[in-house]
This record gives sequence, structure tokens and C-alpha cells, in this order.
Amino acid sequence: MPRHTVRLGGLLRRLALPVVALTATAQLSTASATATPATPPATHEIVTWGASADRVGEAASNRGYRLVVRTSAGGTHLRVRLSNAFGDRPLTIGRAYVGVQKEGAALVRGSNRPLTFGGEQPVTVPAGETVLSDPLPGRLPAVTVLVVSLYAADAGGPVTGHGMAMQTSYTAVGDHVAEEGPANWTGTIGSWFYLDAVTVRTGPDVGSVVALGDSITDGWQSTTDHDRRWPDYLARRLRADDATDIEGVANEGISGNKVLADGAGQSALNRLHRDVLSHPGVRTVLLFEGVNDIKAHTGVTAEDLIDGYRRIIDRAHMAGVCVVGATVGPFKGWSEWDAQAETVRREVNEFIRAGGEFDAVADFDRILRSPYDHERILPFFDNGDHLHPNDTGMQAMADAVRTRDLSCDRGDAS
Repeated sequence: MPRHTVRLGGLLRRLALPVVALTATAQLSTASATATPATPPATHEIVTWGASADRVGEAASNRGYRLVVRTSAGGTHLRVRLSNAFGDRPLTIGRAYVGVQKEGAALVRGSNRPLTFGGEQPVTVPAGETVLSDPLPGRLPAVTVLVVSLYAADAGGPVTGHGMAMQTSYTAVGDHVAEEGPANWTGTIGSWFYLDAVTVRTGPDVGSVVALGDSITDGWQSTTDHDRRWPDYLARRLRADDATDIEGVANEGISGNKVLADGAGQSALNRLHRDVLSHPGVRTVLLFEGVNDIKAHTGVTAEDLIDGYRRIIDRAHMAGVCVVGATVGPFKGWSEWDAQAETVRREVNEFIRAGGEFDAVADFDRILRSPYDHERILPFFDNGDHLHPNDTGMQAMADAVRTRDLSCDRGDAS
């Protein structure tokens, strides 16, 4: 049976120390030299932003990347994770900075601060590996538009990043990462390069949820630069809900992704550890995948897909992480739809709803489908391709998630 836990942290965290903006002078509070040192409050690390790693083209040396991301949970001791997971050679990041966006490539004055790795810059990331920055002193408010600036001093071969960011970031030739002005950041990109996670330290009761999915989770057809993917709407709901201590949200969607087979990114099964279980403070994964397995007509049966779900559930549970299963949405009208695919979708959804193996269910199918034709997405939610929801549909999906289900507690995965 699902285990649901509601804690008092949602109230208590609002009685904590005042929030200090991330600036060059932001420091953690310290006791005076004459005062008796107080026992520091217990904290742990959680992921506050994430994006799944994949191959995104060929690397270039002497290139700067100014990457814009929006965090979810606030906390202290910010760290960023850089990934060379798909590289075939070492990657050298000459310098890395993090600041707060003012507008476009411009940063809030005084906010840009250097990141170190083992106390040093530069840092070399071995092929197939990730590195985590040293903690940055100071407090990061929730829902901050961070700008992580990286200078790829020596890079080549496949780039590791996230292709469909639905967010404008910026590029420069040469090392301009310490600059707060936009003058040298004249290139624009719609992908994130090398950055795959941001973490903070927060109260021990606060946790994160990871959305593991495909293009709908990735936000395709939502409005670029406005954070209207369904996990973004979910993060807003969680922030406003005093009854939950799930505050961090990581979006690990990849457009075209499948549960069982590699192709558009590694399969959900093959990337589960890197994109979900390796993140700190994850309490729950919300699994919303399957439509690409079904509509590809590769012979995947409902039994095949259900077996894949079970393997994800088992591995997550072994790591102390709960799994909320989301039903596969309707897609009649999409070019790959047919009656056979619809039969598989319905069988899979019946397992998700009634199989009793997920810790809870988010019934996205029931929310998105037309009441007049359950095989079609409601026109009010349809962006026009009959598969991907528009902004309104994205918000409806987030509203369909019962926030108490995300507090299902199998232990601290951090």
C-alpha cells in the first residue's frame, strides 16, 4: 500500500533565517566570536533543477556558454553538476561562474560568482563522467533564474547536454564568463551544454521529485522562455502548498524517449540511475513514458511495457525512492496512431491504474482526453498535433497530480 507522509516542515521552513539574495557579498550567518556557538540545524542536499543528459552535437574549444535555468527549491551551499557523460575524450572547463539573470544575457550586478572544483579552476571532466562543484556560500532563494556561465577551454567530439531546453541561453567566443554585461554574449542557443543539475542544502524534511518522461515532459509546444512545462507548473503548486515538504523538481524529459529502447536519448531504463537515482534528496519519481514505445510499431506489447515499468519500480524502491505512475495520454489524429496502438495504450493504462504496483497514480489520460472521444486529446488542450498539450494542457496535467502522493516515503535517498 502507498505510504503518505505529511510533515511540519512546510510551515517550519517559513520561520527560518531571512532569505539573502545570491550576490558577491552573500554569506551564511555566523555567530560572533564571543557568543556560545549554536548547534547548526540539520540539513541535507536536494536537487533543485535538473535536465537529462544526451548527445547534442560536436564540441568546440574556446567557447563560452551562458546557460539560463530556473530553480525550484531554495537553500544554501549551491552546487552545479557538469556532465561529460557522452564525451569520447576529457573536457576542460577553464572557468565557471554562477549569477542571477537580469535580462537576456545580462546579470544582476554583483551576483556573478566563481565556482571551484576541489578548490580549483580549471576542471577536467573525464569522458563518461560528471563533476560536482564545491558548495558556494550564501543562501539561494526559491524560484531563482540562475545563469551558469562556462568556458570550454578544451573540448572536442560529442557534446553532452540537453537538446530541447525551451529556454534561450547564450554563447560567446573566448572567456567572458566573469563579465556581468551582455556585450560579448551575442550568440543564442536553445540547448543547455554540459550542465545537468543544480543542488542546494535545505532542511532534512524537504525532498525533491523527478519527472521522468519524453517530449511532453520536456515541454515541447509549451511557450519558450516562460517555464510552462507541466513540471514547472507542478513546482509552482508545490511551492504554494504548506502541507507538503516536496519542493525540489527536476525535469528529466527527453523528446522522443522510450521506456525500453535507446534512440532519442538512452531509454528510461538505461538512464534511470544517472537522471534520477544519482540526484540527492529525491523522494519520488513521477514516471510518464510509454507513448513512444507504443506508437513506434516495433512490436512492443502491453506486457513488454509493463515489464519495463516493473523494472523501474523495483530499482527505484531498492534505492528508497517512490514511484508515481502517470497514465499514457490519448493521441488519435497523430500520424502513427492506429487501433492496435490504442489497444496497447488502454491495456497499459489499466495496469497503471489498477495494478497496485505503483505507489500512486497521476491519471493524465483522464485529464487530457476528450469526453466525446476518449482516444483523442481534448481540443482545448491540444497544441494542434493531437499528441502534445498546449500551455493550458500542461497546467491541467500538473493540477491532476495529488501533491500528497509525492510525499510517499520509503526512506531518504540522499
